[in-house]
Amino acid sequence: METISVQDVTFTYGSEGADVSAPAEPALENLSLEIERGSYTAILGANGSGKSTLAKLIDIIEVPDSGRIVVFGKDTADDSLFWQIREKSACVFQNPDNQIVGTIVEEDVAFGPENLGIKLPELRERVDQAMKDVGIYELRLREASGLSGGQKQKLAIAGALAMRPEVLILDEATAMLDPRSRDEFLAVAEDMRRKKGLTLITITHDMSEAMRCGRIIILSKGKKAAEGTPPKIFADVELEKYGLRRPVAIRFAYELARLAGRTLTEEDLTGEARLRERLVKILSDPSLKEDPDLPETGPDNGTISERRKIMSVKDLFSSYDGGRTFAIKNVNLDVYEGEILGIVGESGCGKTTLISHLNSILKPSSGEIEIYPEDGVTLRCTQKKDVQRIRQTVGLVFQYPEYQLFEETVYKDICYGLRKMKLSADEQKGRAVKAAKAVGLEKDVLRRNPFELSGGQKRRAAIAGVLAMRPKILVLDEPASGLDPAGREEMFALINSLREAGTTIIIVSHNMDEAAAYCDRICCIRDGEIKVTETPEALFGDKEKTAVIGIDQPKITKFSDLLKADIRKTMPQVEFESPKFDPEEEARRVYRAVLKARLKDVK
Repeated sequence: METISVQDVTFTYGSEGADVSAPAEPALENLSLEIERGSYTAILGANGSGKSTLAKLIDIIEVPDSGRIVVFGKDTADDSLFWQIREKSACVFQNPDNQIVGTIVEEDVAFGPENLGIKLPELRERVDQAMKDVGIYELRLREASGLSGGQKQKLAIAGALAMRPEVLILDEATAMLDPRSRDEFLAVAEDMRRKKGLTLITITHDMSEAMRCGRIIILSKGKKAAEGTPPKIFADVELEKYGLRRPVAIRFAYELARLAGRTLTEEDLTGEARLRERLVKILSDPSLKEDPDLPETGPDNGTISERRKIMSVKDLFSSYDGGRTFAIKNVNLDVYEGEILGIVGESGCGKTTLISHLNSILKPSSGEIEIYPEDGVTLRCTQKKDVQRIRQTVGLVFQYPEYQLFEETVYKDICYGLRKMKLSADEQKGRAVKAAKAVGLEKDVLRRNPFELSGGQKRRAAIAGVLAMRPKILVLDEPASGLDPAGREEMFALINSLREAGTTIIIVSHNMDEAAAYCDRICCIRDGEIKVTETPEALFGDKEKTAVIGIDQPKITKFSDLLKADIRKTMPQVEFESPKFDPEEEARRVYRAVLKARLKDVK
């Protein structure tokens, strides 16, 4: 069986610009692993564990300091084999802007196969098919620079597919895609694997995506920490110590089993249908505990409209081409003080365009945005005199934080806005240190170059630079993208702490589970228009509504609803409480509902 063989590989990034008094830590250290031809492998690990480095070494973007990498019998150290390996391998990274080279969409897709010497008409067929596979064929004549973040990610993926590789490496390549686009692309890639023997390697923080794979390899501090099938990994490995978590459906199932005093096995995790069957069997057991120590469920969200209105978007239209096509149209939205408002929708629907108007980065074609930072004051985006104060009142952090970092040190970067506000050096220092502490950046990080930081640290540094200006409203575009599960939890803990301190938060997200769990309200956009703005319970409690709007249900809701339907087949008397979106809390509600029904039967 031909393999990609990684043999005792060590690799260390250069220390140029870093503190040379301390030797650089190896990104990979004595790493050995094998990936079979035609397999589907997930590489998991915390941020900084060496996952992206491994991808670069396999694709010969970097070369090992020591050890060997052999790709299907070809040694990557042999310069004469370089192009033979590269033409059969394609790698798609998280940030598509670093991979797009063509001016027009179809030109960019054609770049890879053209460089492989593919001639017409095969070139035309490959390009068209790749664009259709990822859903951007209608955008083929658009300028690549004008696409949304999610559309650019689809473009980068299409460019890789057009090369018809034997090895496709996806390094968080689906992180910026909406759930439906992600599932559609993965279905295409998985079909290529089945029909054409494609070797598929996905580096991901999405545990549900990892469940689709045949094998999982966990890296920790540059070394292999664990390896096995998804059921084995999620049943037997202590994932928390590697900064990882089980998929939400499995977390729900483990909590339900724990409440019942039962355990789940590797066999129980071999499929969601089998897992639900096991849970129904557990809940139907006559010996089920009737008085478990159930923690109290969290409080329901209060009525947001009772709070003070802090922003109002009125009849907003915006066009990039002089009014021929509107990116957003007829947008009306009220934002209330102290809430967390989620904005969701498929890639290219207008989410980023909308938030770019909220602090006057973009000017509307028509309409108005009013901001009420304090009683009696109204700031208007159409009034030039209000723009500076609007930008101090509304802080904005985009999905790629590295675009907002440019100074020599993190400290100087955080102070940039404060200098523009003409604050004293002492005031700048106090605010910068406080903001860095609020986002979890250690003092030694403040002296470092921001471009040396990890992806998670860059995101925190960008947020700190905005927080230091003490905005009343903080807008975050995909704040947890690219973070490992532990990092995502820390990010949302930070967001909650900011809200508790009085900051109003607006979040753009493709992750329905996180939007449902953390947001007070969710605003759904489709084709540039707001379709509905409701609480997560009201929105996701109506499957027909979400289907019409075109958004996915949270994964926990899908699994829990199917389980409830299975339970009702044997226990039709069970009355379930309103759903929750935290897996453990939802498990407690389901368990409590089953116990109540049993007690009624006894009486």
